[in-house]
Amino acid sequence: MEPAILIITLLCGMLVSRIGLPPLIGYLAAGFVLFTFGIEDHSLPLLQQLADLGVTLLLFSIGLKLDLKSLFKAEVWATSSLHLVGSILFFLPILKLLGMIGIEQLDGYSLNQLLLIAFALSFSSTVFAVKVIEDNGDMKSLYGRVAIGILIMQDIFAVVFLTISKGDMPSVWALGLLLLPFTRPFIYKIFDRVGHSEMLVLFGLVMALVVGAWLFETVGLKPDLGALIIGILLAGHAKASELAKSIYYFKELFLVAFFLTIGLNGLPTWSDIGLASILVVLIPVKVAMFIYLLTRFKLRSRTSLLASFNLGNYSEFGLIVASVAAYKGWLPSSWLIIIAVALSISFLFAAPLNANVGRIYQRFHRNLMKLEKHPLHPEDRQIKIGNPRFLIFGMGRIGSGAYDELRNRFDGEILGIEHKQELVDYHRSQGRNVVLGDAGDTDFWEKLERAPNLELVLLAIPNHVGNLFAVEQLKKLNYEGKISAIVQYTEDADALIAAGVDSAYNLYQAAGAGFVDHVVNKLLTPEQDPSAEKQEVKLHQQKATPPA
Repeated sequence: MEPAILIITLLCGMLVSRIGLPPLIGYLAAGFVLFTFGIEDHSLPLLQQLADLGVTLLLFSIGLKLDLKSLFKAEVWATSSLHLVGSILFFLPILKLLGMIGIEQLDGYSLNQLLLIAFALSFSSTVFAVKVIEDNGDMKSLYGRVAIGILIMQDIFAVVFLTISKGDMPSVWALGLLLLPFTRPFIYKIFDRVGHSEMLVLFGLVMALVVGAWLFETVGLKPDLGALIIGILLAGHAKASELAKSIYYFKELFLVAFFLTIGLNGLPTWSDIGLASILVVLIPVKVAMFIYLLTRFKLRSRTSLLASFNLGNYSEFGLIVASVAAYKGWLPSSWLIIIAVALSISFLFAAPLNANVGRIYQRFHRNLMKLEKHPLHPEDRQIKIGNPRFLIFGMGRIGSGAYDELRNRFDGEILGIEHKQELVDYHRSQGRNVVLGDAGDTDFWEKLERAPNLELVLLAIPNHVGNLFAVEQLKKLNYEGKISAIVQYTEDADALIAAGVDSAYNLYQAAGAGFVDHVVNKLLTPEQDPSAEKQEVKLHQQKATPPA
């Protein structure tokens, strides 16, 4: 690969980052710059292969984090379906009108050609939206889950089109893929034994690229669909999140190649840029349509706005649809460049809009709230927590242990918050007061009811970033009580103290001290350990003192 490709891509990415835009816009710009230097997409087959790998791993990683049941929720499948139909019905007369007034790229087009273009423009970018949601740490938020569910439904529509456009029916062996769910126990056993190092990464690549992409392509189906389905198959495993993190940088690096290939398709003419700009001006209608549909399914206006802004762009799958149509001779190849430019410009505007969506909501929230339908969606209502004195985030072993210790002294004044529904149900069956909520979800903090008598927040989240985020949100809510947190490393404790935590509890140090206490108490007699009496007095004093 030419050294200039790496250098120019890096420089463009850094330049764009310095002005507060996502680096991916710089990668798109780098593609156009490289094209002006005579480097074209077809001259770099390796780059195209890396780009394909990036999209495949993206869909695989989405599958790893996807709750399949979410696709069957009305706000996902109905919104995506209605929006697809509505977008086509909106774009079709606009494209016809543009052709009638003399736009040469649309002059004399048949209804079928206009339908193809409208279909390509109806999609939103999976790559862009997932990257923005990931960077914001909102993958588990309601708006993030709804947006990703809609994107996956759109991807399924695109895959169906691409499969039909091949003109070939899938092989009869494709029916054998229906047996994949029955192989889950065997695959999970392998998953259990691959460990946590490079073997985990290799396992992920084999599952995504061989069992997923290659196997599906062999039987005549879209390889990306295979990667998505295999990801969903693995999503229920305890190490699915760890696997997603292990392939994260592979995915990110390969997606750089994807954005480069868009720009390497060719330089647009001024008329192409003009038509692409007109198409970008129409994006607010797509956004408004999403907001209206999502509020019809009883989501809050804020949730609807956040999801819609992430979907307010054109898509790489639209580009793929245009590419297939151009290859088949259904559309002129110039449309590939027009959609690529529209895609690039839409990213350019979508990035700052998503960064400022909170301010936009604050300015227009009164009008947006008029669109809401009550009662609101069960997952989007205010989280009522009563009036506890003690709040525990994370009801795993440590959180539940802390809850029980506090309950012995302050029964009826404690509330646990846990993001896994099965744990919430378990704790409630054990008589603990626990509600469903995710401290890493910005929506959670927006919906959280205030507790005026709250004195102490215990952060039992086994994730340093999650703890920091929770502290930041508590400060935004003007919480003035005490905050304690568990940490794994000394530097984490220092960062939390600097962020405003009153006390940090080091798990490893405490585990070591507890282990020694256990050995001394179980294996040594008082005669062998002269300090036993002092340790017993000290331990008694610690137990008698409420946690700070």
